[in-house]
Amino acid sequence: MALRIEALIRECAEINGWAIEELNIQVDHVHMLVQLKPDISVSRVVQLVKGGSSRILREEMPEIKEFLWGESFWADGYFAETVGKCTEAVIKTYIKNQSP
Repeated sequence: MALRIEALIRECAEINGWAIEELNIQVDHVHMLVQLKPDISVSRVVQLVKGGSSRILREEMPEIKEFLWGESFWADGYFAETVGKCTEAVIKTYIKNQSP
């Protein structure tokens, strides 16, 4: 499932012109460093990634429905931070070193 989630996130990024600099799929969350155009909000990106992937995953794998709480694949909420408090290289290293 992690491979399919990654493919869906990368496809969404490609369609929308975002650059995924680093991506790490965990058991219960995703770490992603993404470069966005200034005309799109982070909340819109999250909406597109989570909404689109949830819809497709539920269509492709109807058996996961028994494991979901409600209709959504993803939990509510997200955390976002801009590069600035530390370097992009530090963030990439952090994402790469997360264990599944």
